[in-house]
Amino acid sequence: MSEATSNKRTLEGVVLSNKGEQTIVVQVERKFVHPRYRKTVRSHKKYMAHDAENTCNIGDTVRIIESAPISRRKRWMLVNVLTRAEQL
Repeated sequence: MSEATSNKRTLEGVVLSNKGEQTIVVQVERKFVHPRYRKTVRSHKKYMAHDAENTCNIGDTVRIIESAPISRRKRWMLVNVLTRAEQL
């Protein structure tokens, strides 16, 4: 499935956890200008995403896409890994 032809939302974020079986927790940060004070505000939200091959590690930057509900809290799927985290 091509991302360009799909009208599903895609988000980019950092993997916080990969402890679940075929599940990752991705933190997505967004920036917006406060309507009254005109200051740039950073806000973040966590999404649970389906990682079928268990390929992601903590610290990886990934792209996720909307999907049909996979479980109670998972409504996103991993599209690809943009950058890998450095291993110590």
